[in-house]
Amino acid sequence: SLCLSMLLRKIVRSSVLPFASQHGMKKDLFPLSRALSLSLCLKQDKSCEPSDKLDLDEWKKVMKSGLQEASEAVSEPKELSSLTAARETLEMWRLAGRAVPENVTEEQLRTFLDCPSKSAKKKYLKYLYLKELYKKNDKRKMEEKRKRKLEAQDQDSKTDETKKSPFVCLWSSVMDKAYNWRAAQSMIFGQPLVFDMSYEKEMSIREVTNTVKQIMLSESCNRRSVDPFHIHFCNLKDDSLYHREFIKHYREAWGKLLITVTEQCYTEIFPKNKLIYLTADSPKEMKTFDHDKIYIVGSMVDKSIKTGVSLARAKRLGLETAALPLDRYLLWSTGGKNLTLDQMMHILLTLKDTADWKKALEFVPKRKYCGFVKKPVKELKKALELINTLKLGKGQEEAEKQFAKNYSKKNKLKQK
Repeated sequence: SLCLSMLLRKIVRSSVLPFASQHGMKKDLFPLSRALSLSLCLKQDKSCEPSDKLDLDEWKKVMKSGLQEASEAVSEPKELSSLTAARETLEMWRLAGRAVPENVTEEQLRTFLDCPSKSAKKKYLKYLYLKELYKKNDKRKMEEKRKRKLEAQDQDSKTDETKKSPFVCLWSSVMDKAYNWRAAQSMIFGQPLVFDMSYEKEMSIREVTNTVKQIMLSESCNRRSVDPFHIHFCNLKDDSLYHREFIKHYREAWGKLLITVTEQCYTEIFPKNKLIYLTADSPKEMKTFDHDKIYIVGSMVDKSIKTGVSLARAKRLGLETAALPLDRYLLWSTGGKNLTLDQMMHILLTLKDTADWKKALEFVPKRKYCGFVKKPVKELKKALELINTLKLGKGQEEAEKQFAKNYSKKNKLKQK
């Protein structure tokens, strides 16, 4: 047994240690060889052949595991070196002005290295760059939104503080009472103004909501005026789309409004000879505001420009129609001549108070006209007709002369 142990020691020293010194594993394998020799010394009582086999198998396993660890240790620095090299190339490309992201993870670097060609690598980097850019923009927008929200909250808090002041509260309550008093007086003594609510089928839901908003603006403008109209909402049926939108916006104030709401038609409430339907399609121009007449405004938003709908309704009911004299007073440039309901209310209130068309038509959007007409339109039309006739006259004379020349030439050729 002693002889065997001595032989094994020599074998280990002669074979394992040079191999370990070549591969850099001398320190790790030396204790293993020592453990093997000790295990052999301890197992003296047992038979030699099976113990030798077992120890040799274990020794082979240990050797294999050591080689695997060594290969892993060698491969790791290679991978790390390739990643550092990739980072350096990206930094160089960024300095060169190429589309390279600022922050690149290890996974992204690995995918960058796995790209088959240089163009694929460029495309991948551009994708990462754009992704990072979008994230930055979203973050910036969120911060701006947050700042705006904070500013709005500060402004609201300031306005709330001003509202809470006793003088402002007293003034607002007094003005509300005054406006309500005027509206109450208009219901008894005021001139009626009718909003025709029979156009629900001709409009989409969005157009109906826009119409209701415009009517709400008209009602608030009328309530704040010096001499308000007595507003009538005719043909307004319960649980209609108009009715639901009014309740949605007015809420509890809907039942407290100082206006007349009815399902009846205006022809059943007022005499027909006093009614005038205001429509842009009417051939008749409204020259002056009549305080004894009752004007009807169609509660319709012409988003799709439905021409002739209100005019046809007025003709069916046998009512007089009129259009605002926009061409007489304004140099029209672009856009349709259909005005919003709140603009119509401003115009009618100004005409009622001042009877001045120039002041009233200032509420027409300035993008639609170039300015006011200094001379009447009839005179301008006559001047244009004269210019055209003169041009045509000169043209006719020249044509006659040319014809005479050509005719004389033809006659001479025939004679020859």
